[in-house]
Amino acid sequence: MQEHPFPRLFTVEEANELLPRLRELLEDVTFHRDAVREKMPQMEPILKAAARNGGGRVGSEYGVAAYNLYLAIEHIRDLGVLLKDLDIGLLDFPHEREGRVVFLCWHPSEESIGYWHELDAGYRGRKPL
Repeated sequence: MQEHPFPRLFTVEEANELLPRLRELLEDVTFHRDAVREKMPQMEPILKAAARNGGGRVGSEYGVAAYNLYLAIEHIRDLGVLLKDLDIGLLDFPHEREGRVVFLCWHPSEESIGYWHELDAGYRGRKPL
């Protein structure tokens, strides 16, 4: 098998077992992503003034929201799963197939893992298992 930089490789069964937890984590990511986006328009004047006043309450709230988003994404990453698209919740699971590392690919609208793709192929290169 080829060398790879991933902390672990998943079987299809292991990836499917994680899906309920990942659905919860994606809800958390979505919540925090929306909080960051909601505060974003207020940030331009804050950032301009930050050199003089540290950003104030709004800047602090934005920082907390951004940090919470980071933590939510880290919970997924800590499982060994890659979040490929923040908006649609697309996830990839490193997997060994025919002696090489590929990604199992999952979208939240799918009930279970049903696709894979080469490491450099992305979503458009998905193939059925």
